[in-house]
Amino acid sequence: MTFRRLPPILLCLLCVSAPTIAPAQNLFAPVAQVDGRVITEFELDQRARMLELFRAPGDPREEALDALVNERLQLAEAARMGITVSDEELLAGMDEFAARTDLEREDFVAALARDGVDVTAFEDFVRAGIVWRRIVRERFGAQAATIDDADVEDEIRAAPEPSLRVLLSEVILPANTPRNTARSTELAPRIAEISSLPAFAAAARQYSASPSRERGGRLDWLELSELPPPLRSAISPLQVGEVAGPLSAPNSLAFFQLRAIEETEPQAPVQTIDYAAFYIPGGRSPEALATVAELNANVQTCDDLYGVAAGLPPSRLQRDRLPPAQIPADVAVALSQLDPNEVSTALTRANGQTLVYLMLCQRYYETEETLEAVNRNAVRDRLVNSRIGRVADAYLADLRANAEIIYR
Repeated sequence: MTFRRLPPILLCLLCVSAPTIAPAQNLFAPVAQVDGRVITEFELDQRARMLELFRAPGDPREEALDALVNERLQLAEAARMGITVSDEELLAGMDEFAARTDLEREDFVAALARDGVDVTAFEDFVRAGIVWRRIVRERFGAQAATIDDADVEDEIRAAPEPSLRVLLSEVILPANTPRNTARSTELAPRIAEISSLPAFAAAARQYSASPSRERGGRLDWLELSELPPPLRSAISPLQVGEVAGPLSAPNSLAFFQLRAIEETEPQAPVQTIDYAAFYIPGGRSPEALATVAELNANVQTCDDLYGVAAGLPPSRLQRDRLPPAQIPADVAVALSQLDPNEVSTALTRANGQTLVYLMLCQRYYETEETLEAVNRNAVRDRLVNSRIGRVADAYLADLRANAEIIYR
């Protein structure tokens, strides 16, 4: 498994203890051999711990073993081609990987260590990634020359693919106090193991801190493309009835169950979302809810909120126009359920003491005018990476097919 880019949510996940993997009887016993190169139980245990900490999909041990087999082949091919990684390059690669979680390398390594992952396991992971990228560049870099201007224009103007929408249910466990965090962390494995729709609905009614608890956690149809990347990645591999989570949100742990998925007519992708958030002190107190009722009666569009906020501290009203990937996860989920000028009051801030009056102003899609502003070089890079990625995957599959792989 290759991690091209980890979402910022990993920073929160690093602070949540990963489920513990049972220790092996003999950590240095071989679990596999790849052309005579041994993979030990210790290496497998360490990589599985890393994958659990990263909340990677799939069974951690199976995914870890598959990744380690690939890396043995990649490192052997690097040795054959005379490709090595210096200490400086390794440290730079570790710095770059840690920076994806907004951490310095030393802090990232310390976070791994707290969950039992030795720095050498992280080093091996990064080293294999560096040598494989070099191998791919040397062998397939010429593929970049095969992408011409016509390919770029075709990609830009291609008809949108049919999109997918999903029906989800949610369970939001509070983690706004040490007591709630401990209780939610204890509950988390039980929620994650639920496999039936009625059981998840019952858990939502019993444990969820979201207003959707009254509906058994059920949400309306959501466009998959509008969900924040961490949630989209977690939802995409699910079968109906399966649960993704826990995912970190402000002061909470979130679980989502897939109830249904269907294909919709193609449409241009959402480029940016314009939304407003008016912050109401008092959480869900009667006074705050009275303010919500007054706003509902008088506010028709996002611009009306400027009049409401006149004379108040600037922090009371927030207006942003952002790409979906840059919107906070819980806000993006709430917005995905709204039409323009509709409102959600499902979210709170400040440990529940501030109610968020969230309004969708508009979604903006590509037009002929925006097509002219598209970064052609970025499109070309995406096409090159996609093409090279496909041939690199085929190359690795060929290495596996010609290797002697023995599992113990």
